[in-house]
Amino acid sequence: MYKMHRGHESMHMEMILIFLCALVIAQIVLVQWRQRHGRSYNLVTLLQMWVVPLYFTIKLYWWRFLSMWGMFSVITSYILFRATRKPLSGRTPRLVYKWFLLIYKLSYAFGVVGYLAIMFTMSGFNLFFKITARDSMDFGIVSLFYGLYYGVMGRDFAEICSDYMASTIGFYSISGMPTRSLSDNICAVCGQKIIVELDEEGLIENTYQLSCNHVFHEFCIRGWCIVGKKQTCPYCKEKVDLKRMISNPWERTHFLYGQILDWLRYLVAWQPVVIGIVQGINYSLGLE
Repeated sequence: MYKMHRGHESMHMEMILIFLCALVIAQIVLVQWRQRHGRSYNLVTLLQMWVVPLYFTIKLYWWRFLSMWGMFSVITSYILFRATRKPLSGRTPRLVYKWFLLIYKLSYAFGVVGYLAIMFTMSGFNLFFKITARDSMDFGIVSLFYGLYYGVMGRDFAEICSDYMASTIGFYSISGMPTRSLSDNICAVCGQKIIVELDEEGLIENTYQLSCNHVFHEFCIRGWCIVGKKQTCPYCKEKVDLKRMISNPWERTHFLYGQILDWLRYLVAWQPVVIGIVQGINYSLGLE
């Protein structure tokens, strides 16, 4: 390898400069795109994350991932179909948030298990259980990838469903005023009546009141803010105090995990595109 690349230091430096410049330019373009046309940016990113792994799994014969990807796609497509129907069924919002909350928690569990397995292997503890380092590391990397990938996908699809359902119900609009007036005993997320009083302990869920005094089903508003990535009241768009909502320290880790997933979206969706562009530039300039 050293003989092959000897005397190519200037070429390698040129390739590194091209790569760094491409990273900077791509970051600027993506940030501007997201700020000016956030909806199209999110849709294109989601489409890439959904389709690109399909190409690699078929090419590399990763049938296990392909089967899980297919099952996730079928169920999520059905959930998305239910969320975009008009008129919207009263049971649909709960169904949507339950499914994506399940995906969110499973991805969190897979991510933690994968990370611990990698640390377990790097610390040498696999030798105590007579597990080869390769098997232990492979398990950790695969688990971590599954957790991060499906975590990002679930949150993006949940955001799309949240927008569609809330707009259909009429108490929320992405821009402008709501088309319906909200009553005191109606949840603006699902449009259903609130039965449990604020000071009453519910059997399944409690009723939650935001700082703007609007009340919601606890699962609805948690799904709206944590899973659906919304940080404003579904009705009046006042900013939600997430620290006040997430009082349990264990739930804070879920919220932080969601922020990590948002950060990783660029790495998963756009980094392969940037590398492909760099490879094309290098090839056109005759750099190897």
